[in-house]
Amino acid sequence: MTNTILERDLKHIWHPCGQMKDYASFKPLVIKSAHGSYIKLTDNSKVIDATSSWWCKNLGHAHPRLKVALLKQTNKFEHVIFANTTNKIIVELSEKLASLTKSLDKVFYASEGSSAVEIAIKMSLHSRKITAEKNRIKFMALRNSYHGETGLALSATDIDLYCKPYTELLIPFHFIQNIPYVHSKSDALWQDCSKYWSEVLAELNIHKDKLTAIIVEPIVQGAGGMLIYSQDFLKRLRIWTKKHNIHLIADEIMTGFGRTGTSFAFQHANIEPDFVCIAKGLTAGWLPMSAVLTTSNIYNIFYDDFAKNKSFLHSHTHSGNVLAAAVALENLKILEEENIYDQVNKTEPLLYNLMLDVSNETKRLQNIRHIGAIVAADLVLSKQQKHQRYGYKIFQEATKLGAFMRPLGNTIYWLPPLNIKQSTLMHLSEITSRAINEVFA
Repeated sequence: MTNTILERDLKHIWHPCGQMKDYASFKPLVIKSAHGSYIKLTDNSKVIDATSSWWCKNLGHAHPRLKVALLKQTNKFEHVIFANTTNKIIVELSEKLASLTKSLDKVFYASEGSSAVEIAIKMSLHSRKITAEKNRIKFMALRNSYHGETGLALSATDIDLYCKPYTELLIPFHFIQNIPYVHSKSDALWQDCSKYWSEVLAELNIHKDKLTAIIVEPIVQGAGGMLIYSQDFLKRLRIWTKKHNIHLIADEIMTGFGRTGTSFAFQHANIEPDFVCIAKGLTAGWLPMSAVLTTSNIYNIFYDDFAKNKSFLHSHTHSGNVLAAAVALENLKILEEENIYDQVNKTEPLLYNLMLDVSNETKRLQNIRHIGAIVAADLVLSKQQKHQRYGYKIFQEATKLGAFMRPLGNTIYWLPPLNIKQSTLMHLSEITSRAINEVFA
């Protein structure tokens, strides 16, 4: 049966984010079920979901309360156009999302993360047209940033692997270069990045009169290599954007809803941006849903008679989908009632120590960095080895041993469900060590 499924799969399916030729030798795993932090295969073996299925399964798989919420809503209605309609579930979800910050009290819904980024970028630029700030047409982001695969989101991305084939389609972004990266919250730069700031400030000031917005992944840059930067940098950047009337867009698609131990990663810097993009953890990975949170100040720029041509006419067929909304609402309740953020903060040192154990045992890891339920390290490779796919080889070996830990190039990382058991993390550490040692044997 499994061979038949694989043959049928490879005959028709073009899988995401990969080279399909790789699938000839490393076949896709055929899933039977998933529960908690584990994925069960059709041969009844289990693998640890070490990356939370692309960073979205914050509560693991098959959380019973989320299943109940979904099924309950299916008995009422599954989707109705969101233009000119509303319902109790989406109103309660919006109220809950608005309560997570002091100033971000308006919610615009879409379907996935890239779309949320597109919406925030469009809102920023559109608002300048309305307020007659016609010179404010430029955007900035951070080097090593990743914001998605659609046009504007890819424009804000600084990773050639994803961007280079589409250069002609992308709008210009300037990428801030001098980022104060840290290993953890105990790094001195976390509290004070002043020695970096003068150079950053000079870079910012060149563009300040034409900028409409700066977009960042707050604190952690995901696809760029799980890089962590100073909260003081983010704080200083926010002060500067406010001073110069420039919007700050926080892409919390990966970090939102507890990944770094707080509701949002930007809260480490005790700031609030003008826009927040959320997705992935919003529904705990059950259904596609994204949203942009913004302020009443931004909302009121667009609020006027239709004839004034100020309407923001962006739309998605499944905007405000009530099945996703029901799951998202229950997810937010679980995060509070099951004290998930406290669990993350307790897990944080364990994740680091376990990755340190792997490093000590294998002598093959360097630059270990961690925050919340994220830990990453780079493989120690010779100049010649750096051009080979050792991370991919370790991924294959770890899968055989019982852990699904898709790497970022030659960066190994764990980004597990927020409620993962300590015993499972210890098993993941053992598998990682064995996989690395096997590859370099």
